[in-house]
This record gives sequence, C-alpha cells and structure tokens, in this order.
Amino acid sequence: MTTVELFLLGTAVLLFLCVFASKVSGKLGIPTLVVFLGIGILAGSEGLGGIYFDNAYYAQSLGIFALAYILFSGGLDTNWKEVRPILLPGSLLATLGVFITCILVGLFNHYVLDFTLLEGMLIGAIISSTDAGAVFTILRSKSIHLKGNLKPLLEFESGSNDPMAVFLTTTILSLMQNPETSPLSFIGVLVSQMIIGLCIGYGGGRLSTILFNKIKLEFDGLYAVMSLAIVILVYAITQAFKGNGFLAVYVAGVVLGNSKFVHKKSISLFHDGISWLMQSTLFITLGLLLFPSKIIEVTSTGVMIAAFLMIVARPASVFISLAFNKISFRDKLLISWVGLRGSVPVVMATFPLVAGIGQADLIFNLVFFVALTSLIFQGSFIPFAAKLLKVEDTKELIVPAQEDLTEVNPHARISHVTISEESNIVGKSIIDLKIPEDMLIVLIEREDKTIVPRGSTQIRGNDKLHVMADESTLNQFKMKLLKSVQEA
Repeated sequence: MTTVELFLLGTAVLLFLCVFASKVSGKLGIPTLVVFLGIGILAGSEGLGGIYFDNAYYAQSLGIFALAYILFSGGLDTNWKEVRPILLPGSLLATLGVFITCILVGLFNHYVLDFTLLEGMLIGAIISSTDAGAVFTILRSKSIHLKGNLKPLLEFESGSNDPMAVFLTTTILSLMQNPETSPLSFIGVLVSQMIIGLCIGYGGGRLSTILFNKIKLEFDGLYAVMSLAIVILVYAITQAFKGNGFLAVYVAGVVLGNSKFVHKKSISLFHDGISWLMQSTLFITLGLLLFPSKIIEVTSTGVMIAAFLMIVARPASVFISLAFNKISFRDKLLISWVGLRGSVPVVMATFPLVAGIGQADLIFNLVFFVALTSLIFQGSFIPFAAKLLKVEDTKELIVPAQEDLTEVNPHARISHVTISEESNIVGKSIIDLKIPEDMLIVLIEREDKTIVPRGSTQIRGNDKLHVMADESTLNQFKMKLLKSVQEA
C-alpha cells in the first residue's frame, strides 16, 4: 500500500472505532469524548498504533475548525422558547462564572502550586469553560430528565461560555508575551468582540434563513453543502472584523434553528452527524498529540487542580453568579457538579504550545489531565447526583415538535400501544419491525424510564409505545401486533 492508501485506511478504521465505541460508552455511562481520546492515545506514538504526532499548530487549526461546526450544531438544537426564561442566569454563568473560575484557579496555582501568577491564570482560563456534549451524552444514555429549566440552562451555559474562555486565554497569553501591556486595555476588546460576534451571528442567521427559503437549488443535497459554507463564512467574517467567531457561529445556529426554512429537519440531522464527525476527529487528533508518560509525571499536581476546580472553584462561580437568582439551592448544587471540562479546554491547551511560551508542555499535560479527570469522575456520577439532589424528573416525556410530526404524516395523531410479552416482535430492533412508512414511534415508556427510540432500540414486553400515525395506519399496526401474538 502507498502512504496515501495507508492514511485513508487508518482514518476509516479510527472513525469506525469511534462510531462503535460511542455505543459502548453510552451503555457504560462514560462520556463519549473520553472514548475518542482513548482511541487517539492508543493509536499514538506510545500506544499500539505507534503513530508519532507532535504538531500543535495543526491540532489547534483543526480544533478551531471543528469547534465552529460543533457550536453551530449546538445552536441549531437550542430551543429559544426554553432558553429565554434562563437567559440572564445563563449569561452570567457564561461570562462572570467563567471569569471567577479563572481567577480562583489562577490564585490557587500561584499561591499553592508555585506557578507564576500569569501561568496560574492561564491554566485557570483554559479550563474555565464547560462541555455540553459530554453532559448530555450521559443524560440521554441514562434517560435522565431534569426538573424545571435545568436542562436548557446547562445547555445554554455550555454553548455560550466558550467565547469568554477563549478571550481570557488569548488575553493572558498576550500579557505574558508583552508584560508592559495593561490588563485594563483588554476590557474594550472584550466588549467589542462580543458585540461584533452577536451582530454578525444574528445577521448571518437571519440572512441564512432568507437564503434557504428564497434560493431554488436543483439538487436537495446542495442545501446541506450551503449550510457548511455558511458556518465558515460567518466565522471568517467575524474574525476579520475582530469579533468573536465562536460566539457568532453559535448565535447564527440559534437564530437559524428557531426559524422556519426548507429542509430544516434534514439539515439539522446533517449537522448532528457533522458535529459527531468533528468531535471524533478532533479528539483522536488531540489523543495522538498526547504522550501518556508525560501525563503520569503531572498526576499529583493535576489531581490538586482538578479537586480544587470541582470542589471549590466551580461551585463558588455558580453560587456567586446566581446569588440574586431564585434558582434553588439543590439546582445550584447540580449545576456546580455538572461542570464537565471537554473539547474547548483541550484545544486551548495547544495555544501556549503554538505561542512557544515557557512551561507550555507542562500546561498542556495538566489541562489534559484535568479534563480527563473531570469527564471520567464527574461524568460518571451525574446520574447519582441528579437522584441524590432530587432534581430528576421521571415523568418528563419528550415529544417531537408538531411541525416535525406533520412532516411525516399531516393527518397523524399520537396514540399509545402496549406490547404484549407474548408478541414475537419482543427482542427485535425497531429497524426490523417493517412499520409503515407514514408511522413514527415517537417514544417508549419502559418501567419508570422514558426512551427516545432509535433504529437499534430493541422492543421489550410491556413496552408502551407512543406512536404517531393516522387512524388507518394505527389500526393496521395493531392488527399486525395481534397477529404476532397469535402466531407466538
């Protein structure tokens, strides 16, 4: 095989491993990002694959590219009606909360771990943002639903706090490289970056909606291609005008996702796939960049930083930011615990490497260790924390929006069908049931859990199916179930 063929083969194998590993991680309750990182580490120079990779600039460039699509996809999935009531507390967590985390971790690193003040603050800035993907991978896999506005609050915070963390990281790096610069001079830069990012993001989202509805493309598949171009265009234009590109693509996604446009459902699903592709590619690359032997060297320091972040810095930032909000004490405790570190901190850990500052390797390895510890330890105990704090809503049912249901069958209604234990469809996957094309299984109630069905979901006895179909199709399906019981 040529070098190109080997590269393509290796890429395909790694992506397949990520796809299958994500299924296993969901069942085990382990964040998928940890699995992706693990695959990259195993494929790396100190792993079984033996692939040597130490190009921090390439990893950073890939990270920025991937994060743009990940944030845009998150924006598309954000329901503005749910976000509006928690806009103020969510914004406080995404800005003031990130700043407080940075300061507290920075002071701890300086006074306890003997880093210089700016080095300590740099580590604090890098690990100050949270990761939505890791949190909700666990919530979905364990069928956990949170009471009140907890879920949209956590989603909004995680989707919107990255720009503040990136700003703090780049600002502290600038101060390290130019010590004579006053920190106060960056306040105006922050304000302008946020305003420009918001304006271009909102404008990009509105123009994209008009473009989708007005343009008549010859092939439906080109609408998805156009959406790919929109993400990069919004990010690039915002950066060219000295704005925050990450904030802009997230806002553009929110505006577009809460507007009506043609092929909305297919484009949203397309970007879900793109987001997973970007996450898997990004974390495999970052895993390759990591040398496990160096991680072992920073274990003691990493444990202290991770413990301080989880036990002191994150809770303090939450309680201070939400001090004047009516959110309950238990809700604040859960928000404090669900502060997983993920993609953005690991990508930003490459910034010092590219900048070539002293201690860059140490900072990268420490951030990697803290992110892994947070994902594994905090992530594994999220279901337990939700139950312990009694913020889990076991009665919540997730039903698709009406506009999505009518795309399947405009005359349909939601009905309930209970599966007999004697039915011969028990044990079969939904994809093997050959249900009518104009019928949709919306939700499955199983004992005290609610399950969002996928093609691979297996039917069990006494499952209560929430089915969307018209009367004729529903009767046809019930007759099929009755026949299956008789044949059994």
